[in-house]
Amino acid sequence: MSHTYVVIMAGGIGSRFWPKSRIAQPKQFLDILNVGKTLLQLTVERLLPLCPVENFYIVTSKMYEKKVMEQLPDLPKENIIKEPVRRNTAPCIAYACDKIVSQDKDANIVIVPSDQLILQNDKFLRIIRKCLAFTAKQEVLVTIGVKPTKPATGYGYIQYLEAVEDEGFHKVKTFTEKPSLEIAQTFLDSGDFLWNSGMFVWKAKTVLKAFHKYLPEVIDAFEDASEVYNTSAEKKFIEKAYSVVTNISIDYGLMEKANNVYTIPADFEWSDIGTWDSLFEVYEKDYLGNAVKGKNVKIYDARNNMIVASNDKLVVLQGIENLCVIDSGDVLLICERSQEQEIKQITVDLKVAGLDKFL
Repeated sequence: MSHTYVVIMAGGIGSRFWPKSRIAQPKQFLDILNVGKTLLQLTVERLLPLCPVENFYIVTSKMYEKKVMEQLPDLPKENIIKEPVRRNTAPCIAYACDKIVSQDKDANIVIVPSDQLILQNDKFLRIIRKCLAFTAKQEVLVTIGVKPTKPATGYGYIQYLEAVEDEGFHKVKTFTEKPSLEIAQTFLDSGDFLWNSGMFVWKAKTVLKAFHKYLPEVIDAFEDASEVYNTSAEKKFIEKAYSVVTNISIDYGLMEKANNVYTIPADFEWSDIGTWDSLFEVYEKDYLGNAVKGKNVKIYDARNNMIVASNDKLVVLQGIENLCVIDSGDVLLICERSQEQEIKQITVDLKVAGLDKFL
């Protein structure tokens, strides 16, 4: 029996990828990379060498259950963990780990988002297997850090101590949320900071012990849940739990407080596909630096633009630079690439204005 499990967090709506990512069809269910597979399918494919598909769990909104089943037909239906409402990463991880440990007390779990691009998969799997070996023999929480290649302001950062523990693991010193450009440059220059990838490895019983110590207000909501998992009573129990559970991230609520948090500097190519500009970074460019998805795009003296258009629409760009031009049929978004972090606020404004049909 394999004690390795994979939990994929796939419940977000990808609002910074609007207007392609919509509430009805968020980015994890889209072929964003134009490779014939969705981000969710790529994530599962990447991790399948670790354990059988029966050991994969997908945490998502209850409204996306059918999409998960369609895209992952080999996944057991009971392995789709359906959240009644979104409550950030700590509750979803607590729910998944508690459910898994109720079936396997020795479960060793890899937690990953569903919307990342990882190249050099052999390097990635080597790091993950190293982490699994480390967490199997020690009571530690591992957060995977990626060696930064630029002063990115869209990522969180992990600072680690110099002392190396057991095969390249470092104890974590600090976590920092998305910094200013000046601070990000300082982090890059210092050499002891990593990008926070949002990927974790731990034994289920280790992380649940940490929940009881640092986030009892989260884990207490799942008390006695083991009696209802995989029964008809689970849905009602979880709805009640999510009505009272604290809305908090795993980093802020647990990882920043625990004293047994370690990281390992990863050197595989990684991108958090969180914004149009992050996708621009990985798309192939033409000789003028434009990243184009769409068969009928004509460009005249336009540089460094991100263009996404349907194949049945002609899009012509002339004399513009550094813009995102995103066509999704009923919505056309044009914004500066440097300002695309503001897209999330645009979606909030549209909701306030009663334009929900475009979200």
